[in-house]
Amino acid sequence: QVQLVESGGGLVQAGGSLRVSCAASRRTFSMYAMGWFRQAPGKDREFVAGIRWSSGSTYYADSVKGRFTISRDNAKNTMYLQMNSLKPEDTAVYYCAAGRLAGQNLNAEYWGQGTQVTVSS
Repeated sequence: QVQLVESGGGLVQAGGSLRVSCAASRRTFSMYAMGWFRQAPGKDREFVAGIRWSSGSTYYADSVKGRFTISRDNAKNTMYLQMNSLKPEDTAVYYCAAGRLAGQNLNAEYWGQGTQVTVSS
């Protein structure tokens, strides 16, 4: 059974930074590509960033390139999303996901419970 546990959301002012984390088992990280999605009120869930665990290759949505960084800590079995220069339009529930990479996107098969990120103007 795949379990993904997010943490680290919160409220931050525009221009600030926040880091969200996703913990899972080592087996999950070895079997699946991992990534982050987000869903703002009234909008569809969208891909934010992905990482291929074996190679460390990373992929980003155009809207976050240069501001967000996805990374991993193999020793802690944890994935991170460092978010800098945050904008009010980054406000959303952020979901950790495990699945298969498709090009520079992620076909998610498993989801975490989500963590709220709110950016005030």
